[in-house]
Amino acid sequence: MNMAILRSRARLWWRQEIRPLVILALVLFSIRSSLADWNDVPSGSMQPTILVGDRIFVDKLAYDLKVPFTTWHLAQWSNPQRGDIVVFYSPHDGTRLVKRVVGLPGDTVELRNDQLIINGKPMDYAPLPAGISDQLPAAERQHCIFATEQLSGHLHAVMAIPSIPARRTFGPIQVDAGHYFMMGDNRDNSFDSRYFGVVERNRIVGKATAVVMSLDRNDYWLPRGHRFFSPLDAKASQ
Repeated sequence: MNMAILRSRARLWWRQEIRPLVILALVLFSIRSSLADWNDVPSGSMQPTILVGDRIFVDKLAYDLKVPFTTWHLAQWSNPQRGDIVVFYSPHDGTRLVKRVVGLPGDTVELRNDQLIINGKPMDYAPLPAGISDQLPAAERQHCIFATEQLSGHLHAVMAIPSIPARRTFGPIQVDAGHYFMMGDNRDNSFDSRYFGVVERNRIVGKATAVVMSLDRNDYWLPRGHRFFSPLDAKASQ
């Protein structure tokens, strides 16, 4: 077989087999980069709202439209609100994190013995419905304190672990313009803005809105069927 035939077959293979797959892959990855994505949650920093093993849906059009594979903004129509759960790139090391927005640009944020204070006003706390905390292993629950936090009208679950060292008192600090203060719902076990500072607006990837699927690490990674396609924070508001 001469080289001319080989080149002809290679071109035909490229046009009919490889090029369509490359184009399809580029389209799919562009959609995932700019429109919607899901994010695996490997740590417990957002418990009890988000469990280890959850895969959460990230709406990348919640606030803006970005150039695929970048953080460059093409258009912006909204900004994160206090209480939103967002995915962002950490200013500490660039890791993609999931946390809750507790401080907006210009806010004064303070924490006193795990009680959050925004602009001088302490947030209200109430007992957490048992159905939320019961999703954690019993051995873990017995060392935790659970509550519902009223974050400027947004109800959500929080937890504390008194037996471990943590930054339970912090601030007050004022959030810079164009920045946001992030915290995990697991207040005593979260690496967040108390440690790495406020987060620039352009580092925010999108808004997390629901659990797509969930696998239980403590039970041989079996599916948690009741968490599939469940909205975040819905049970705390009931």
